[in-house]
Amino acid sequence: MIQCIELSEGVTLRLFQDDRFKQGCLSLQFVRPMSRQEAALNALLPNVLLRGTAKTPDLRSITLRLDDLYGASVGPLARRAGDYQLSGLFCGFIEDKYAQNGDAVFGPMIAFLKEILFMPRLENGAFPEAVVESEKKNLIATIESRMNDKRAYAADTLMRHMCSTDSYGIPRLGDKADVAAITPRSLYAHYEKLLREGRVELFYVGSAGAETVADHLRDLFAGHERKIAPLPAQTGFSNVGGGQFEETMAVSQGKLAIGYYSPITQRSEEYAAMHLCSAVLGGGMTGKLFVKVREQMSLCYDIGAVYYSSKGIMTVSAGIDSHMKDVVEQQVEEQIAAICRGEISETEMESARQLLLSALSGVDDTPGNIEGYYAVQALTGGLLSREEYMEAVAACTPEKVAQAAKTLRKHTVFFLKGVAQ
Repeated sequence: MIQCIELSEGVTLRLFQDDRFKQGCLSLQFVRPMSRQEAALNALLPNVLLRGTAKTPDLRSITLRLDDLYGASVGPLARRAGDYQLSGLFCGFIEDKYAQNGDAVFGPMIAFLKEILFMPRLENGAFPEAVVESEKKNLIATIESRMNDKRAYAADTLMRHMCSTDSYGIPRLGDKADVAAITPRSLYAHYEKLLREGRVELFYVGSAGAETVADHLRDLFAGHERKIAPLPAQTGFSNVGGGQFEETMAVSQGKLAIGYYSPITQRSEEYAAMHLCSAVLGGGMTGKLFVKVREQMSLCYDIGAVYYSSKGIMTVSAGIDSHMKDVVEQQVEEQIAAICRGEISETEMESARQLLLSALSGVDDTPGNIEGYYAVQALTGGLLSREEYMEAVAACTPEKVAQAAKTLRKHTVFFLKGVAQ
């Protein structure tokens, strides 16, 4: 059971009390409407904050400080939650009851988190130029790594075309050009804006009592004048644009990405049925696409489907010989049509069900998994708890999956055509 406490205006603490682990965790995230103007700034800021504070000015001193807290850790967060971008810090630490000689860890960990957030290392009234430039290079390298992964590049490009008028088409980490344009002063100005205006979500997993955790965090923004604008509501897919798009690149394998949309999102009663539809279609080696299109017909090297439940988008991605593009696209349509007709075998249905149930069961395996699932779920507006959702998946019938499949509509096709190198 998730407990929710409003600590102050725009600052929400959510708690998942669990005494199974020796370690606890706490995330602090600024929640912003995803926008092209802020995406790169939000993604870069946590990395720069973690390069040093006024008291702990470099990576070595930060490491020593964390070592004193029984090897605690602090890392950056940059996430998407539907129409929102989340950026902040994730802390992992040993529970106080496992520390030696009655040492306290949680309190000093919170104090260090506050230091990182509110006492950054500055030069001439802004973040140090060398630090900003170093972290910009790291972020650009991360962005380029997805571009170098051609399947990921095709999937990202499909989403850009599919959501060209929607914030969901904005890359989670921003664009290379936007990162390159950031200066120490522009980043510091954005940091100050977040402290003034940003909604803050705190998520704690551990055995400490709710009031104990709240007491440590209640004055987090004390002394800071804040004016929080309400977040816009999460939205479903905006059916604008679409069509066929193609690029040519010197790669040996073509990459086909097809985008479908549905009114069913994780905020819908039919959510479990649509999630199972995606799994029946392209969830691993038992999905229709893998078994029929890859194994039986030998039309592709790899193929699978992904359901983006916060937006009601399902995508199919395949690695193919470029001259097979039309044939593979046609076969994807045929497999979806088969599901619509109710042609779902018991093996396909149960394999898909177990795939989802296994993933959901793993949510409770570690404090980090718990935080990652529930912290995002709280912001995307899911109607069901994890347990309720597992029950819905277990109870869903092939007939309901077929009905969900009938709501799918093809919207955009992106093909990365391979040519001889």
